[in-house]
Amino acid sequence: MTTQSAQPDLLYSEEEEALRAAVRDLLADHCDPADVIARTESGAPQDREVWKALAEGMGLAGLLVPEALGGQGATHREAAVVLEELGRAVAPVPYLTSAVVATEALLACDADDLLAELASGRRIGALAVALNIAPGGAHRTVRVEGGALHGELTGIADAAAADVLLVPAEDGGLYAVDADAVTVAAQVSLDLTRPVAKVVLDGADARRIGDAAPAVRRALRAGAGLLASEQLGLAEWSLTETVRYLKERKQFNRPVGGFQALKHRLAQLWLETVHTRAAARNAADALAGGSADADVAVALAQAYAAPVAVHAAEEALQLHAGIGMTWEHPVHLYLKRAKADSIAYGTAGSHREALAGLVDLQAP
Repeated sequence: MTTQSAQPDLLYSEEEEALRAAVRDLLADHCDPADVIARTESGAPQDREVWKALAEGMGLAGLLVPEALGGQGATHREAAVVLEELGRAVAPVPYLTSAVVATEALLACDADDLLAELASGRRIGALAVALNIAPGGAHRTVRVEGGALHGELTGIADAAAADVLLVPAEDGGLYAVDADAVTVAAQVSLDLTRPVAKVVLDGADARRIGDAAPAVRRALRAGAGLLASEQLGLAEWSLTETVRYLKERKQFNRPVGGFQALKHRLAQLWLETVHTRAAARNAADALAGGSADADVAVALAQAYAAPVAVHAAEEALQLHAGIGMTWEHPVHLYLKRAKADSIAYGTAGSHREALAGLVDLQAP
């Protein structure tokens, strides 16, 4: 793995901007907010057509997979750009869980065949670790008896959409299990666009693909780091749409956005969003370059991005006034995703604590 230069590159390259434009155009055509809301009311919240277009049509499921294994051989920087756009659209696709987290776990194992399948987009993977677990955090495992797995795992994001589950076991191994061999039961989820589920393994046939500890840590670190880019996309949409609405809405025969108090709130939100972009880009760049400070960059990004995304969505809801409180307006999708993301892969508080330890500034 190459070593990153001391100076991080926070700017977007021409190729990254071209990738952003392509993903944004696709989502504009195939991920309308009204359709997303309708899907949350159905029994199939995940949009398979959008996933197929992203994964198979554009080859984005394999961004982090080497070309020799059927992937694109790109980096976390490109994956971060994709996640920014997916966050802006609150797209109900398992990109973060499959193309990032499960893929990163497989990259730490001996499972080239599974990597190729996930890279192609023909199969979806999910790491069977609860969504709230931070990198390095303790997580539940299952028993291994006679080569089969027994146990119950809860809070597994996108388990219902997965074709293969990567399950950590008590013997220290990480096992690949076909989704047909387990029972998946939906759990109540605040964010209906990224549902969580309980996975029950009752003698499920499994294949050991590597050691769980390094694979899970690598996967959760990448998940936490790139989640910041999704949160950036959420915050940017919230700010942009709120500014647009306040320019149109009038009170006392003048645009509401011209009131000084609201200007101050929007200016503060803009500053927070810009700072989030810097933190998210720094984390993606550090992960891409294999920087020795990647743990610091990821912890910093999550400590900052999570509360900003929530604040941006809350401001959008409040400043849209009555229309923002309706089910028909998509702002509730962004608030729910931001709230759910704020505890995904560790809370901001847990990342601040980790950051303090990494830079040796722990509280007395």
